Amino acid sequence: MGRRTVTGLSMLALCAGLTVPSAAVDPSPLSVVPAAQAAAAGSDPGSVLWYDEPAPDSHDGWEQRSLPIGNGAMGASVFGGVEAERLQFNEKTLWTGGPGVSGYNFGNWDEPRPGALEEVRQRIQDEGQVSPEYVRDKLGHASDSPRHRRFGAYQSFGDLRLDFPGQAVPATDYRRELDIGRGVAGVSYRSGDVRFTREYFATAADGVIVARISADRPGQVDLTSRIGVPPNRTSAARAHDGRITVSGALDSNGLAYEAQLQVLNEGGSRTDGADGTVSVRDADEVTLVLAAGTDYAADYPDYRGEDPHARVTAVADDAAAKGYGALLRDHEADHTELFDRVALDLGGEMPDVPTDELLSRYGEGPEPADRALEELFFRYGRYLLAASSRPGSLPANLQGVWNDMEVPPWQADYHLNINLQMNYWPADVANLAETAEPLSAYVDGLREPGRVTAKQMFGVGQGWVAHHASNIYGHTGAWDHPAYFFPESGAWLADQLYDRYRFSLDEDYLNEVAYPVMKEAAQFWIGNLRTDPFDGTLVATPSRSPEIGPATAGTSMSQQILWHLFTDTAEAAAKTGDRAFAKRATAVLDKLDPGLRVGSWGQLQEWKADLDDPDEHHRHVSHLFSVHPGRQISPATTPKLAEAAKVSLNARGDDGTGWSKAWKINFWARLLDGDRAHKLLTQQLGQSTLPNLWDTHPPYQIDGNFGATAGIAEMLLQSHLGTIDVLPALPSAWANGSVDGLKARGAFTVGTTWRAGNPTEIRLASAEGGRAVLRHEAFRGQVRVYGDNGRPAGFSTDGDTLRLPTRAGATYRIVPQSEVTLDVTGEAQRPGPP
Repeated sequence: MGRRTVTGLSMLALCAGLTVPSAAVDPSPLSVVPAAQAAAAGSDPGSVLWYDEPAPDSHDGWEQRSLPIGNGAMGASVFGGVEAERLQFNEKTLWTGGPGVSGYNFGNWDEPRPGALEEVRQRIQDEGQVSPEYVRDKLGHASDSPRHRRFGAYQSFGDLRLDFPGQAVPATDYRRELDIGRGVAGVSYRSGDVRFTREYFATAADGVIVARISADRPGQVDLTSRIGVPPNRTSAARAHDGRITVSGALDSNGLAYEAQLQVLNEGGSRTDGADGTVSVRDADEVTLVLAAGTDYAADYPDYRGEDPHARVTAVADDAAAKGYGALLRDHEADHTELFDRVALDLGGEMPDVPTDELLSRYGEGPEPADRALEELFFRYGRYLLAASSRPGSLPANLQGVWNDMEVPPWQADYHLNINLQMNYWPADVANLAETAEPLSAYVDGLREPGRVTAKQMFGVGQGWVAHHASNIYGHTGAWDHPAYFFPESGAWLADQLYDRYRFSLDEDYLNEVAYPVMKEAAQFWIGNLRTDPFDGTLVATPSRSPEIGPATAGTSMSQQILWHLFTDTAEAAAKTGDRAFAKRATAVLDKLDPGLRVGSWGQLQEWKADLDDPDEHHRHVSHLFSVHPGRQISPATTPKLAEAAKVSLNARGDDGTGWSKAWKINFWARLLDGDRAHKLLTQQLGQSTLPNLWDTHPPYQIDGNFGATAGIAEMLLQSHLGTIDVLPALPSAWANGSVDGLKARGAFTVGTTWRAGNPTEIRLASAEGGRAVLRHEAFRGQVRVYGDNGRPAGFSTDGDTLRLPTRAGATYRIVPQSEVTLDVTGEAQRPGPP
C-alpha cells in the first residue's frame, strides 16, 4: 500500500495549564503599553501584529482576533485573556468520517451505474449542454445525514484553558502580539504592581508548541490548567506528576486521539487534581508542554496506524527534558531560517498603533503606513504557510491548520478546484519550497484511490483522477454538490508539482515524485478524452467551468488545464528518458482543443460555445487559467488573447470573495498592469481581511492570504515564460523599494532595488548554473554586470533582454546605467562603478 510518513502526532509545550471552556469575554479594564516600549528585544516592528485588548472568548473572537501559531502539524490560537487564557488548539489529522464510518467508499459509487457516463455525454452532444444538477444526479452522490457523515470534517482538538486566581483588576499596560519574525506570540500586562508576561510558540524543530508564563517579581505566578475537548468524542482526563493526559476516540469513526500537557514550575508548589487539572501556586514561572496526536496514518485504504499514546508520551518527555530556553533557541533558529530568506521594503514606516487600527486606517494615509501594512501582509502570508505546512505533516487545508469548530465551513477540507492549489502559490516564488512537500506527498497519496475512481466512474484502466472536494482519507470521487464533479482537479495538481521542478531543477524530485504523478494523470486523460464530432478535437466531457454555468464539452478551463498537463508531461517525459510517453503525450497535445477563443464581445470565452454573459460577476474566473497560474496567455506572447482576458476580467469586476480578489491580483500582475493589481490588493485589505489579518471569504479562509502573497511576488518578479522578468507589474504606489530572496524558475534567487520605478541593481544567485535570461526596459541602455568576485562578468543584451551565463553557486550584480537628471539645467550623470 502507498504508505507515507504522515501520522497523527503533534505536540504543544506551554508555560501554564488548561481549563474547561468558559464563555465570557475577559471583562478586565485595560490600559495600553506603546509598541516601542513593549516590543521584544530584537523584534522588527514591521513584522509584529499587536493589539491592546484580548480576543473575545467566542467563535467570532477566534476567527477575527485570535493570533495563530503553528508548526505544520499543529496550530493554536492565542486569545490573551487576563484572568483566564484560552489557547484553542488543533492537530491536522483529527478528522471525522472516512474508514470507520459505515458505507465509506472514497466517494465512489455505492453500486455500479452502467451507462451513466455515456448517457450524460450523449445528452451533451445532442443538446450542447446539460445542468450541473443533472450531472450530479447521474455521477455524484445524494447527501448523507448529516451531510459530512462519510466525507468527514476537520476538528478542533480542544482548548487549553488557564485560570489565574487573584489577578488584580484593572490590568494596565496590556499588549497582545504576534512577532512573525521570531514566530512567537506574547501577552503582557501589569496587575497591581506586578508585570506578567506570557510567550507562546509552535516549534517544528521539536514537534511541540511551547509557552512560558512569568512575572517580574518572584512567587507571583498562580494558575490552574485544564484541557477541554468538544462533546463529539469520548474523553478521559487524568493528572499525574504535573502531566495532564486527555484521551478518547471520535464518535464518528473511532479515531483515537490523545493530548498530554506537562506543567513545569520554577518555585512554588504544583498539585495534581483528581479532575484532571494541574494547579501551580507561588511560582516564579511556569512552562507547559502539550503533545497531541491520533492513530491516523496516510495509508490507503485503512488510514490507521498505531495508538498515539507511546508517540505522544515520547515527544512530550523529550520536549519537557529539553527545557524552555533550548526549545526557544532551536525554534527561532528553525523559523528564521525560513522567514529571513526574503526581505521586502516598499518604503513602509510602521506607526505606533495596534494592527486592527492600522488596518481600519488603510487607504486614508499616510502612505508609509499603508506600505507598512502591505509589507506586513506579505510577510504574514509567508509566516502562515510556514506555520501550517511543514514536511511530514498534511498540507494546509482551507483554514491552514486552525479550526475551532466541529462542523467548520466547507469541512475545512481540501478543495481541489483552486483553493488547495492557491495555498501553495507562494511556496516556491516566496522561497519556502519545503512547505510544499506536504502537497507533493498528499497528491501522490491520491493516486491509489484515484485509480479506483478512474476505473469505476470512467471505465479507464490506467491512471488516476480526483474531483473537487477531498479529505485526508483518499476521497477521489464526486461528492454531493453540482460543483463537485470536476475530474480536472487531479490534472491541475499534477501539473503544479511540475512547476515546483521548474523552480528547483531537482532531478530526483522530478524522477521520483512529480513525473510518476504526472504520467498517471495524463494516462487517465488519454483514456477519458473524447473526439468532438463537430471539429475533431479532443475534449473533456462532461466539463464545467468551476461553480458556474452549464456542463458542456470542452469548457475552456478544462482544456487549458489539460494543455498544460500534456505540454509539461511531454517535456518531463523527455527529461526523464521516457521517450515513448513523450511521443504519446505530444500526439494527444496535437489533437487537443486548447480552450482559447475570443468571443462576440471581445472576451476570452469561458465555454467552447460563445455563452458568456457580460453582466456575470461570479467570483470564479476560471477561463483565465492560462493567464495564471498557467502560461498560454501573456501580453508578451499572445497579445490578442491577453486583451481578451482583460475584457473578461473587466466584465467580471473587482468585487469578490477574499480568495477571488487574491487571484485577480495575480491575473493583473501577469497582464502587466501593476496599478490594477495593487487596486485589488487594497480592496482585499480593505474589504476581505479580518482584524487579525486572516483572509475572509467570508468566513475565514486562508487561501486568500496565500494568493495575495503570491500576487505581491508576481508584481515584483515573474519567470513563467522562461525569462526572469524584473519588476514586471510594479505599481506606481511602490515607486521606490527593494526585495531580496524571491525565487525564479531555473533555480535562481533574485533581488532588486529600484528608484522611481526603475531598477538600480539586480542581484542574482544561481544554484544550478546555466544561462539566465532577464528582461526589463532598463536593459536597452548601458548595463554593467559584476560577478561575486567584484569583477565584470560576461553578458549580452538584445533590446530589453539580458543574457548571462552563470556558474552553479555564483552570485551576480546587474547594474543598469540609467541616466539621472539632476536639475532642469544640469547635465545627466551615470552611476559610477560599485
